[in-house]
Amino acid sequence: MNILSNLLFKPAETPRIKKRRGVEIKSEREVEIMRQAAKIVATVLKEISERVEPGITTADLDAYAEKRIREMGATPSFKGYHGFPASICSSINQEIVHGIPSSKKVIRAGDVLKVDTGAYYQGFHGDSCITIPVGEVTPAAAKLIRVAEETLYKGIEQVKAGAYLLDIAGAIEDHVKANGFSVVEDFTGHGVGRNLHEEPSVFNFRTREMANVKLRAGMTLAIEPILNAGSKFTRTLSDRWTAVTVDNALSAQFEHTVLVTTDGYEILTDRTKL
Repeated sequence: MNILSNLLFKPAETPRIKKRRGVEIKSEREVEIMRQAAKIVATVLKEISERVEPGITTADLDAYAEKRIREMGATPSFKGYHGFPASICSSINQEIVHGIPSSKKVIRAGDVLKVDTGAYYQGFHGDSCITIPVGEVTPAAAKLIRVAEETLYKGIEQVKAGAYLLDIAGAIEDHVKANGFSVVEDFTGHGVGRNLHEEPSVFNFRTREMANVKLRAGMTLAIEPILNAGSKFTRTLSDRWTAVTVDNALSAQFEHTVLVTTDGYEILTDRTKL
């Protein structure tokens, strides 16, 4: 989850930069709890990716996610957060982020589906997002999804103690532009831990607006580039949550919760290690 402010998930709010507060450094005990929270999130997203098929509704996916999160001893991070009504954000095609699950939203073959979720476990959050091609998608959609995932890892590869947030932002921006897509600037990544959204804001493009924080071991970041096939600009629907592309072009997003280590990083929400 992401939006360009300290309260990163407040709907219908003009994005603005707030003065940076302290960035939390997690202890080994706290990191271990976050590993468990993140594993729950990774498990749910992996299972959802295997369940998605034409004809299922986004409400079905939301109910499944909440059930599984609670079965694993956690609570959904998103449900009730600033009034959000669900346990996942489900955004389809031109919907960028914060799509509200509904029994009326039937997933169809060829859709580009973004599923974002979080789990709160023993006082700490994990947060992650995936983009799922539903059945056979167009070559253009497949490229967008592929580059979006590549872009996330380009950013993560910059993470290590002593690096800077702008190293992440620059790597993301360069890869997106080299592939002919646009970076959504209205939403950012963020710190994550005791709170779903913490300092610092993790931008996906170079900007003087960002406090260029030096990374330290023990920081935990939600890195989440969002790519549009067309314009970078967004608008929010009347539900006051769902952000969409202004030109109805496709959008794709991937997100991981990442721990900064002395010599690199650890992807806490890594689905490949389940």
